Amino acid sequence: MSLTDFFSPLNPDQFTPKQGFLTSQLGLKTEIYTGKFPDLEENTYDMAIIGVLDGRSAVNNEGCALAPDYFREKFYKLNEGAFSSKIVDLGNIKHGATLADTYVAVKMVVSELIKNNIIPIIIGGGQDLTYAQYLGYENLEQKVDLVIIDNQFDIDDDNHEGIATRSDCYLNKIFLHQPNYLFNFSNIGYQTYFVNQESLSVMDKLYFDVHRLGEFAQDITLTEPIIRNANMISFDMGAIRSADAAANANATPNGFDGEEACRIARYAGMNDKLTSIGFYEFNPAYDNNGQTAFLLAQMVWYFVDGFYARKKDFPLTPKSQFIIYRTSLKDGSGEMTFVKSKKSDRWWMQVPYPSGQSKNERYHLVPCRYEDYQIAVNGDMPDLWWRTYQKLS
Repeated sequence: MSLTDFFSPLNPDQFTPKQGFLTSQLGLKTEIYTGKFPDLEENTYDMAIIGVLDGRSAVNNEGCALAPDYFREKFYKLNEGAFSSKIVDLGNIKHGATLADTYVAVKMVVSELIKNNIIPIIIGGGQDLTYAQYLGYENLEQKVDLVIIDNQFDIDDDNHEGIATRSDCYLNKIFLHQPNYLFNFSNIGYQTYFVNQESLSVMDKLYFDVHRLGEFAQDITLTEPIIRNANMISFDMGAIRSADAAANANATPNGFDGEEACRIARYAGMNDKLTSIGFYEFNPAYDNNGQTAFLLAQMVWYFVDGFYARKKDFPLTPKSQFIIYRTSLKDGSGEMTFVKSKKSDRWWMQVPYPSGQSKNERYHLVPCRYEDYQIAVNGDMPDLWWRTYQKLS
């Protein structure tokens, strides 16, 4: 089956030069599917915009299926930055006869694009589509690090007859999926009053990394090492405070502000490991002044800007580009090794594989902060090191 079968082309009267785009605007810089389906196998594109017209499982947010074209209306009016973008817009994935049909379409599209070294930028639709995004990695023979930006954990009771899953419980599907290719899950920005203590206990037992909104109140840069560890990211627009992103029926007063959301998106773009990203739950029905559509457009713009600012400094490149630091634990139990990039000043920790767990590698590299190194210098083991080691066991 060709990918063409999954997509509806965009209206040529709405997304073509006839709209009067300036030569500097993304509307003229992007290859947009309005007639002939683009050739994806010629190494022509770096990123692909994908609209998904399915919000039937978005809890209390009916109308988010209309998001993609409202996003495009704002995005294509933005000027290209200090980069030469190679973006293709594949149009919209058709609303499947069942939700499962939509999931299959998203899965196959994501998988095929990643194989062609093209990053899918998914504009949903409900956040349950994250599950379909995750399924796209099933046949890629790799472990997946998943980062979710959300104000809660979507692991509610998934007992709803006739529905494949819902936006408030899709994580159950990911955690329980077989074969299991999820290595790590991280949540950024949960708000404690939206999360029950049992869920927090589950995250702790699984050694997953979950971070309260308040952790980033004074310093949004603390999100960068978490994001740098992701292969795929799902961003719920409900994680942004309602004053900046009202177009979500579940919007709440607290959350990230618009500038912070854009910085998070840029960190995502800069992540050399990242191979797909989805932005979900934007609902045009609540966007009276178009502010949320503008913010989402700017977030994707920052993602693109971050992509073209990638440092390509993951510590597998020549050792001359890095500084190695070694510290000893004060209880004498061992040594810890840290790696710092000379290009970006970013840090990683080396976490050794337990004996017999990996035939090809001696250690796993996990992004970290300078503060983790300082903890080790003082002779203590960073919590991130311990949780990673447990996941490797």
